[in-house]
Amino acid sequence: GGGGSRACFKCGEEGHMSRECPSGGGGGGGGSRACFKCGEEGHMSRECPKGGGGGGSRACFKCGEEGHMSRECPSGGGGSSGGDPHVPGFGRGRGRGGGFGSKSGGGFGGSSGGGGFGRGGGGFGSKSDDDAPRGGGFGGGGGFGGGDNIGDGDKKSGCFKCGEEGHFSRECPKAAEIDADRPAPYVPPPPPEDEEAIFASMVKGINFDKYDDIPVELTGNNNTVKPITMFEEANLYEAFAANVKKAKYDRPTPVQKYAIPAILGGRDVMACAQTGSGKTAAFLLPVLTAMMNAGLESSSFMETQEPAALVVAPTRELADQIYKEAFKFARGTMLRPVVIYGGTSVGYQAGEVRKGCNLLVATPGRLLGFIEQGKVSMKALKFLILDEADRMLDMGFEPEVRKLVEQCGVPAKSDRQTLMFSATFPEEIQKLASDFLNDYLFLTVGVVGGACNDVEQKFFEVTQFNKRDKLVEILNESGTDRTLVFVEQKRNADFLASYLSQTGFPTTSIHGDRLQREREEALRDFKSGSAPILVATSVAARGLDIPGVKHVINYDLPKGIDDYVHRIGRTGRCGNTGKATAFYNPDENADIARAMVKILQQSQQEVPDWLDEAAMASYGTSIGGGGGQFGGKDMRKGRGRGDGGGGDYGNTNGFGGGAAVTTGDDDEDWG
Repeated sequence: GGGGSRACFKCGEEGHMSRECPSGGGGGGGGSRACFKCGEEGHMSRECPKGGGGGGSRACFKCGEEGHMSRECPSGGGGSSGGDPHVPGFGRGRGRGGGFGSKSGGGFGGSSGGGGFGRGGGGFGSKSDDDAPRGGGFGGGGGFGGGDNIGDGDKKSGCFKCGEEGHFSRECPKAAEIDADRPAPYVPPPPPEDEEAIFASMVKGINFDKYDDIPVELTGNNNTVKPITMFEEANLYEAFAANVKKAKYDRPTPVQKYAIPAILGGRDVMACAQTGSGKTAAFLLPVLTAMMNAGLESSSFMETQEPAALVVAPTRELADQIYKEAFKFARGTMLRPVVIYGGTSVGYQAGEVRKGCNLLVATPGRLLGFIEQGKVSMKALKFLILDEADRMLDMGFEPEVRKLVEQCGVPAKSDRQTLMFSATFPEEIQKLASDFLNDYLFLTVGVVGGACNDVEQKFFEVTQFNKRDKLVEILNESGTDRTLVFVEQKRNADFLASYLSQTGFPTTSIHGDRLQREREEALRDFKSGSAPILVATSVAARGLDIPGVKHVINYDLPKGIDDYVHRIGRTGRCGNTGKATAFYNPDENADIARAMVKILQQSQQEVPDWLDEAAMASYGTSIGGGGGQFGGKDMRKGRGRGDGGGGDYGNTNGFGGGAAVTTGDDDEDWG
């Protein structure tokens, strides 16, 4: 306005507008009070029939358009210059009032607070001069908040949803259309109902009979466990025994022979066995049987579920795989397994849990979230299973696991049964495990001929620049073999998959940055054969049971020897033979050369002369920390420990013989 009074422009009196002035023209402050645009009297500038004109535009302070005042502006956004900088609203400069403006001083009347309706008066958020613009909506960044949305007069604040002006987001006519375009929270497909699909299992390979020759060692107090030789000897719950037959499990693997009776005997167990040796069934079958024998608590549709058994896995894919095994074994019973993991709809998974949950399979992050929200309680827990436990603890999940065990209502270790399963158990991991297990048995199973004899290992010395060409050369020779290619960096997984697809090799990729639906779709494409080549980072290296993998290629070698063992363990499973190829880059991999040589020697395979020379010249990873011919050794032996891990004992049962094994102490993150 013109400074305070809102009297008639012509006569200076209040009570009427200038166009209605009975005096006609003249008075007021001297001179004509005609239309600002055309100079004629009788109407206001916003009603001027001639549109623009002299005297400068008096458009709306908010949107810059003429024909209405700012308080009637349909766009609702932005301030303008002019006015008192200390009055909340549309002041300019560095007024405390804020307004709808952009960053400090700029745009249509931003304030030093920048965002929201004003820093002092509350409203929809603010930001200090030093803050980076934050997001959209009513806070900093986009929308009504500070940041850059309104800018220095070149942008306007429209509807948050469609960006158009003239309405608020709650009134947006395109809301339904826009919401429909937004990706819905991922809901994983339900497990199959067809029995043939449920009980489909990996075909045993020509070397399956070698499993009977694998050495087994069981240590711990009172380790009088009698191994089973047939599933019929295990006293499994009747329905589970029938489902084992449907899955064509003819006889137990070494880890199953000892773990099943030990767990059914009520003992805590730490089991170390090669990948693909049946660890999942080794803990699921006895735990499910013990749950059924004790009786199931009906908990359908209780707001807070209290599972009797909990399986914690480090990756989403492994959690889903364990759940599907539990679903298979529990078919035909009232026992209800449920899986929860990140990247999927929380509402959907909460609904599945609420339907009833006797056995819960979970990743650490999603599990803690459900506990904190009261969806799950641990107070009735009888069985705690940590699968791929060394990876979970060694690769950064220790705080989450400790919080779960120590702060989330999990019963004391003397009041629960705790099981840990993995392919490697270095001593430092065993030290941490002693906090979770009570007077446990340590079960270690040798590997068939090292890491392992069923896998033919080849090494090529390749520089980073030449890796792609060498990979294409190998794939041309492999034909349609299902091939798993490991890289270290996530960005390289997508790049390499795209390159191979363009080169004529149908390829997909899986890594931690892909959406969960994309990760699961990639695994389905790989398993079905529509994309017989899968480029992966560590997300697929551990625990995944992908049938029919003929060839594993380490495009990038891992930093730790344990990871190498796990990677090549994706092939040569269940007695089947496989191939493993590794690209050794002398500029990147010298620190694991010695360990690689030992791997090849232990698995009775040829060591290239150049690799032997590189190992002799390097000072890097050793393969110490192993257990001789086993995948790990019980660190309690001869130490007289009495801290829950068992004391000084000599009860060691050794069985079988002849096989070698690999392990290591360099287990760094490479994903």
